[in-house]
Amino acid sequence: MSSANLHPMLNVAIKAARAAGAIINRAALDVEAVRISQKQVNDFVTEIDQASEQTIIETLLTAYPGHGIWAEESGREHGARDSEFVWIIDPLDGTTNFIHGFPVYCVSIALAVQGKVEQAVIYDPTRNDLFTATKGRGAYLNERRIRVSKRTQLKECLISTGFPFRPGDNFQNYLQMMSDVMQRTAGLRRPGAAALDLAYVAAGFTDGFFETGLSPWDVAAGSLLVTEAGGLVGNFTGESNFLEQKECLAGNPRIYGQLVPLLAKHSRFAGVADKMQVAEAAARAHAAEAPAADGSEPTETPAAAPVRKLTRVRSKAAGDAPQA
Repeated sequence: MSSANLHPMLNVAIKAARAAGAIINRAALDVEAVRISQKQVNDFVTEIDQASEQTIIETLLTAYPGHGIWAEESGREHGARDSEFVWIIDPLDGTTNFIHGFPVYCVSIALAVQGKVEQAVIYDPTRNDLFTATKGRGAYLNERRIRVSKRTQLKECLISTGFPFRPGDNFQNYLQMMSDVMQRTAGLRRPGAAALDLAYVAAGFTDGFFETGLSPWDVAAGSLLVTEAGGLVGNFTGESNFLEQKECLAGNPRIYGQLVPLLAKHSRFAGVADKMQVAEAAARAHAAEAPAADGSEPTETPAAAPVRKLTRVRSKAAGDAPQA
């Protein structure tokens, strides 16, 4: 779709994303000179994140001063607080990649109207790839219409994900999820930028994506790209109201439908029985890895005994002959 046919608000978002991308590309020429600070363990922010965000906000509010802003670094301190139009911004998704010179990162900008995402831009400055979507008008990569993949069998699929990296993350649960998915697919990838992961699902480069611990600015733009490209996006149990639930699952419809049963039991919103099953599996894995009290190597933990189905037995009436 040519720029002349784009929604005016999408055009402004593209202008903001390209301006931020120019800042990022200049900094990437000498990334070792970039000042870096740490929000928490393994969670970095750079002066480039902040400069990129400032440029995006200034561009958006110059065009739409009555709109609200919800950005990764500055939160909601800019723009109108009570507007039904809210721009959701990740100025540099994949900061850890960026500071290592690993060229997988992007700018993500979405516009939510009354809580529903209606415009989306994801810009990859390293490749000059521009992903755009307007609700009801399809998804595009560099003005070319994109669609999710047509694969129908999980064993043929390439799935992307993100690993837990913060203190307190449930590593055992994530290892179980990875195990469930890896042995059923053609491959699992961890590029390191969730917004770009979702854009790649929309373009059909990968067939599905899942990750926990994500914030709205990580997934807002990408989620619209996926749905406008014919895919599905939700939480691990398949519910579509996922934006602030810190878990995201996306894929083409057939693959999404096969991933939900694999991941639902790992969801924060899973039922009690499913959560108990996951907890028991994690405990068995932990016991198998832990050294014995005498310092010897751990022995293999026997498989759990099969659960016996309880049935009600009718009492024998008086006079019945005893069974042999």
